[in-house]
Amino acid sequence: MQTDFFLATVFNLIMNLAYTIIALFIGVFALKIIDKKLFTSVDLEKELKNNNIAVAIFSATILLFVALIVSFGLKG
Repeated sequence: MQTDFFLATVFNLIMNLAYTIIALFIGVFALKIIDKKLFTSVDLEKELKNNNIAVAIFSATILLFVALIVSFGLKG
């Protein structure tokens, strides 16, 4: 009985790590698309290097929302 529980736990851990990696890649891809298409006059990477806190908060918010959407979509 304990080996079944252990295998189920390991499987859940691997699935959650896979969801995390997929959400991270999709979030970064979405942020790049938003940077290129939506904000053509503002370079987000340059502003982040200049320590612009507003751009950092905006980028983090986009990444969080995309991760939430992807996680709900993957887990059903």
